[in-house]
Amino acid sequence: MLIKLRVHPDAKKDAVERRAADHYDVWTRQPAERGLATAAVLTLMGKTLGIPAGRIRLVKGATSPSKIIEVP
Repeated sequence: MLIKLRVHPDAKKDAVERRAADHYDVWTRQPAERGLATAAVLTLMGKTLGIPAGRIRLVKGATSPSKIIEVP
């Protein structure tokens, strides 16, 4: 299953908001540098979806605020 994400780095809090069945907005405290925000987003999505973050695969958008992930 592919899920579209809109990432908001340097936020005041870590939060995930579901916009549609396959679209989420994700806020993270981590900065958008050296992949810190992307790693935090994968961890947050793992907690939200109830699966280990290691099973989530980043398909597109490693350096972009718009990302696509694949979950089993």
